[in-house]
Amino acid sequence: MTDLPTTHVNLKGVLTASVKEDHSEGMSYLQSVPRRMVTLYLPLSIIVFVLLFPFYWMALTAVKPDSQLLDMETYSPFWTWNPTFKHFYKLLFDSHYPLWLWNTMYVAVASTILSIVASVLAAYAIVRLRYKGANMVGGLIFLAYLVPPSILFIPLATVVFQYGLFDSPLALILTYPTILIPFSTWLLMGYFKTIPFELEECALIDGASRWQILIKIVLPLAVPGLISAFIFCFTLCWNEFIYALTFLQSVQNKTVPVAIVNVFVDGDVYRWGSLMAGALAGSLPLVILYAFFVEHYVSAMTGAVKE
Repeated sequence: MTDLPTTHVNLKGVLTASVKEDHSEGMSYLQSVPRRMVTLYLPLSIIVFVLLFPFYWMALTAVKPDSQLLDMETYSPFWTWNPTFKHFYKLLFDSHYPLWLWNTMYVAVASTILSIVASVLAAYAIVRLRYKGANMVGGLIFLAYLVPPSILFIPLATVVFQYGLFDSPLALILTYPTILIPFSTWLLMGYFKTIPFELEECALIDGASRWQILIKIVLPLAVPGLISAFIFCFTLCWNEFIYALTFLQSVQNKTVPVAIVNVFVDGDVYRWGSLMAGALAGSLPLVILYAFFVEHYVSAMTGAVKE
């Protein structure tokens, strides 16, 4: 009887050692520098290069003198020793670019807020209010997102013209939610499902209304999901081209993606310096937005996919 504890301890030690050995063998490839180069660093380097090279080319073109933009034989296409900010000066002071930037910001923020409000109400109703056909409604809403804007812009243009909204930022503010609400609703549905329903049941027992539950319980817990939906909607509004090209005609009412193409392209002559300067300056707000909220964006996407 006195040998049993010792035997138990020995067996436990052997099992622990075997587990540690298996774990070390499973992670041993990380200790090999050649393998790390092939399996980790080389793929990451290729991905980073592919992702960042367009931004490098855009920034390089924006600071190149005009004489170096087309002469690829005399000057290196991948570097310049005489950078210039002439293109940025023309963009900011010889065009309506600040006004275009304001139009884009105004349309993106207004459309995003309108879409988020509608998506929150729709997602909460589908997920939490139990009624027949709720899952089918959610699926149909997501299928609406799959309809390409190139099909919808013609009938929407007719509606916008009949209501007297043509060549007005309000036309974009009211039409962008048609492509924003479906995906945002689907995203928030997945995130709302991760919130325990018992919290709402306790609030209902205490006499809280559905509106109070949504405002005081669900929305504070769904902040990462709301931020993710906001970033998605804002990015799509900022980069949208077809609707802005169709519904806006005056130069002072245009948004950045449409304006820089219309103003800095004269027939078959492309002013690449100003085009790339406008694209670079127009992408900075999105870069700042992602830099501040990237953690919330990733956590919300993970929470939505879990369900």
